[in-house]
This record gives sequence, structure tokens and C-alpha cells, in this order.
Amino acid sequence: MAFLADSLARIKPSATIAVADKARALKAAGRDVIGLGSGEPDFDTPENIKEAAVKAIRDGKTKYTNVDGIPELKAAIAGKFERENGLKYKPSQISVGTGGKQVLYNAFIATLNPGDEVIIPAPYWVSYPEMVLLAGGTPVEVPTTQASGFKLTAEALERAITPRSKWLLLNSPSNPSGAAYTRDELNALTDVMLRHPHVWVMTDDMYEHLVYDDFVFTTPAQVEPALYDRTLTVNGVSKAYCMTGWRIGFAGGPEALIQAMAVVQSQSTSNPNSIAQYASVEALNGPKDFIPAHNKVFKERRDLVVSMLNQANGLDCPVPEGAFYVFPSCAGTIGKVSPTGKRIDNDQDFVTELLEAEGVAVVQGSAFGHGPNFRISYATATSALQAACERIQRFCGNLK
Repeated sequence: MAFLADSLARIKPSATIAVADKARALKAAGRDVIGLGSGEPDFDTPENIKEAAVKAIRDGKTKYTNVDGIPELKAAIAGKFERENGLKYKPSQISVGTGGKQVLYNAFIATLNPGDEVIIPAPYWVSYPEMVLLAGGTPVEVPTTQASGFKLTAEALERAITPRSKWLLLNSPSNPSGAAYTRDELNALTDVMLRHPHVWVMTDDMYEHLVYDDFVFTTPAQVEPALYDRTLTVNGVSKAYCMTGWRIGFAGGPEALIQAMAVVQSQSTSNPNSIAQYASVEALNGPKDFIPAHNKVFKERRDLVVSMLNQANGLDCPVPEGAFYVFPSCAGTIGKVSPTGKRIDNDQDFVTELLEAEGVAVVQGSAFGHGPNFRISYATATSALQAACERIQRFCGNLK
């Protein structure tokens, strides 16, 4: 359609949203479908956070706020960064947006010029390269391997940097792989970054609190303080606090960058939802005993899913350090034929036939820049996960 912008032709719709929508449509049509596509905790938002929102409504805190966050929330975020990450930020160094996605997008819009490159390790969250393209930049996808734990190596980072490189984007723990960088692994990457002062670091720490097996989370500016002045540390309340629908993300970074992001936001959405902001103050300042309780359940689900998938013919599922995803390889099924007679040539075929034959909705790894794999979110009821894995085992067993 000639009326539409050329930039729209450069991007793809979100594959994770598409899978969730398709699963909902099949359920509405009467199909027995187990949807494992959405990265959303099945736990409810804690009561104290909901009560803070109710109080904000009753207190009339329903008006416009500062464009990039109320002072109370900026103070709570600053407290979180210092307490949990050893990073000191003034309120003028903190941005609050409508979810972590808007914060990332604002940063790209505020900094990228045509031809500027953003280094993105693959597999990656589906939105990263598309946001870079919308902002006029060039995503530079750097492949990782299952053998390296789906983590970027210092050598690969060094090779990817050019004079046009503007950002390195890191996501730990990762969506889709669940891979998380240790302090030593981050230190190897930050050593490379110190040799290239024209490249900044954007780190998506949304799954910070969702780590298992005594893994200790760290973030780049914490590991290498010399990178503090060129790092944007992004986080939010969506995952650990079970607040996906509240849409609050935030970041800490250099003041000039934060001010530029506020200008972008002032001409797009303006302030995030006022009620959600007050609820987020309580989330960050209030009790957090529910997080380890939730993590215990997530770890049990992870171990169940990894074990069952590794018993399926043709699948190989590594154990992730964090988040609530597994990212198994389906390479062992390529070339086989499904019960419908369809030959499986790639991960897209695998997930399509799995949905058709067994009613299990997962996301193809190629949507995340890495195949032949697929992503399963285990942020759903344990009974549903067990049933889904039994169906996957049956599907793989029926391939010829």
C-alpha cells in the first residue's frame, strides 16, 4: 500500500504476540490448545501492590504527572539501583516509561542516526532489531552457539565492532534462551568495551531477579565502573513483580541521554499511567518475600520441562540460568515427516505442525535469530506444562 511509510516494510510483526493471538483464536474456536508462547508470570500481582494502586485512585492521583516519572518513583528506582546493583543515580538520571520496551525504543530514537550500528547477540528478544530499524539504525546480529551457552564471547564482540557501532545491547538473563552472564563473562565483554570508547552499552535487566541454582546476577556498569558514563541500565516491574499489564519500565543512565529520552517521550505518550507509577513505588520499596517463593516454583517447572524435553526424540534442551524460558534445539527432527504428511524442513515447520497435531503453541527460534530451535515459556501452571511436554514427546515420537 503506497500510503504507508517505507520504514514499516523494514520490520516484522512480533512473533511472540502472533503465537499468543493464534493460540487464543484456536481456543475460541473450540480447540484444546496449551499456549506456551507468552512471557508472562501466571502469578497474580501481590496484594500490597494492588492496594497501593487502589489508594492512589482514592487519593485522586489520577492526573498528568511528570513526563518521565513521578519523584516518588524515581526515588524508589534510585534506591533499587543503589541497594541491588551498587549504582548511584540522581533523579535526573532516571527515566520511567510505559514498559521496558518504550524505554529501549526512546533510547534508540534519541541516539541513532542512519547507518549507526547496534550489536545484538543472537538469539535475541524479537523486538530488538525491529526497534533499531524503526529508529533508522542498523542491527548487527552476532550469532552465539548452544555450546557457548548462547552467550556472546569477547572475541565475537571484538570482531563485530566497527567505526559505525553505537550500542552493544545485552539481555541477561535472556529472552529467549534464559542464559545469564556471570561476573567473569561480563568482565571479559567490558574489557573489550573499554578499548572502544565510541560504543555505549544498553543492558536489558528485566529478568534480574529470576535466576536459579545460586546464580549471582550482575550488570555491566556494576562490573566495570569505568563504563558508568556510557551505559543505560534498563529494568522494570513486569516480570519479577508480576506486573506485566501495569506497563512500567525504567532506566538509569547519563543525564544528557535521559533528558533526550524524556523529549522523545514528551512527544509520543507523555507520562506513564499515574496509578501504575504509585503501585510501582510500593513494588520497589515494599516486601519482596514473594520473589524467592515464585522462583522456587519456576525452578521446579524449569527442571520438569528440561527433563521431559530431553526425553523427546530429536530434541536437545540445555538448562538455563534464569528467566522463565527454555530454548531447545529441534535439529534432530529436521528432515522427518509429521503425521499430516508435512516434511519438517526448519523450526517454523516444527512449531506449525506441533500446533496442528497436538495443540501446543510455542515460538520458532528463527523469530529470535537462532534456529533450528523453539522457545517455551514455563511461566504457566505446572499441570499444563506437564501435559504440553507429554504432547511434545508424542509429536516427536510420531515423526517418521
